[in-house]
Amino acid sequence: MNAQKRLAIFERLAAAIPNPTTELEHNSTFELLIAVILSAQATDKGVNIATRKLFKVANTPQAILDVGLEGLESYIKTIGLYHAKAQNVRKCCEQLLTLHGGGVPDNRKALEALAGVGRKTANVILNTAFGQPTIAVDTHLFRVGNRTKLAQGKNVFEVEQRFLNTTPKQFLKDAHHLLILHGRYTCTARAPKCGECCIADLCEFHDKRITPVQPPAEQ
Repeated sequence: MNAQKRLAIFERLAAAIPNPTTELEHNSTFELLIAVILSAQATDKGVNIATRKLFKVANTPQAILDVGLEGLESYIKTIGLYHAKAQNVRKCCEQLLTLHGGGVPDNRKALEALAGVGRKTANVILNTAFGQPTIAVDTHLFRVGNRTKLAQGKNVFEVEQRFLNTTPKQFLKDAHHLLILHGRYTCTARAPKCGECCIADLCEFHDKRITPVQPPAEQ
């Protein structure tokens, strides 16, 4: 795919998605961090249902610890792998208090040293909370990158690097959210909505599912 086509794709995505941002509900960087940790192998919708109740009573590292392990689990038990996630969240809170004065660090090395935080989670925080031009490759971005030929790769790291190296600079900051929202609602896994897609004519997917336009019935 050439640079001209890439630019056109991101221009159209930006026009179609004027406010590209996370769908995880949060009112602080700390809340976002906890929500992203909880979102692993879970839907944003499911995480939001749990955190709406949790953050009303505990939205700081110390408050999370004060709730206790069982208390925390009672709030997030509807989320998959909640036992392990509760332990990671509590350990993460301890680390934030001990190492960062209760704040969330703004650099990759410190973020990835936190319990429950891997490269993808760190990328989300760096991009969404701190405005850095990072791209977190989840299942949506991996699919969209390979399917459209925007960023092909055999693993998430290859796709991430491809996106970083080829995405037009003016779209790097918003690319992550543009692509995830496009993948979540249009370029879906099982039944991509190619007929409704704003980049269908630019995408290089070999199996586009576009219903042919029927000629008008004769009068």
